Amino acid sequence: MSHSRIAVYPASFDPITNGHLDLIERGARLFDHLIVAVARNVDKAGLFSHEERLEMISDAVGSRPNIEIDTIDGLLVDYAKNRGAGAVIRGLRALSDFEYEFEMAMMNAYMNPDVETVFLMTSPKWFYVSASRMRELARFGTDVSNFVPKLAAQRLRERLS
Repeated sequence: MSHSRIAVYPASFDPITNGHLDLIERGARLFDHLIVAVARNVDKAGLFSHEERLEMISDAVGSRPNIEIDTIDGLLVDYAKNRGAGAVIRGLRALSDFEYEFEMAMMNAYMNPDVETVFLMTSPKWFYVSASRMRELARFGTDVSNFVPKLAAQRLRERLS
C-alpha cells in the first residue's frame, strides 16, 4: 500500500517572492503533492487582493502536476487535516523568524499531532528578501524584479509607483 506524502506551504504571499518560489520548488521535490495555500489574514488587509495573489502565484509556478494552489480560510491544522496533509512547510530566514515559527509549530502539534512542521532554511541568495521589504522598496520606486517573479514586479510597480 502506498501513501501519498502531502504537504501544505501556507503564507500570505503579498506578493510572492523568489524566496517563496525557492521553497515551493524544494517542497515539491520533497513531497509527492504540495499545496501552496494562500492564507486570508483577518487581522490585516494586504496590498493585493486574494485573487491577485492567487494569479501571481499561478503565473510564477505554472502548471505542475504535483503543485496545487489553494486558499486557507480557517485554522491551518484543520485545513491540513481536511486535505490529508501530513506536513506543513515553513521557511526560516533568520533567528528572528524562529521564535514565532517555533511557537506556531508547537501549538499546531498540540492541536493536531499527526501534522509535522518541516522547517526549510531559506537559500542564502534570498535570505534578506521578504514580501514586506519588497513592498517598501517598490513604494520608493526601487526595481524589485531581481527579487520577485515577473508578474509580481509588474503589479508592485503599477500599484505603488
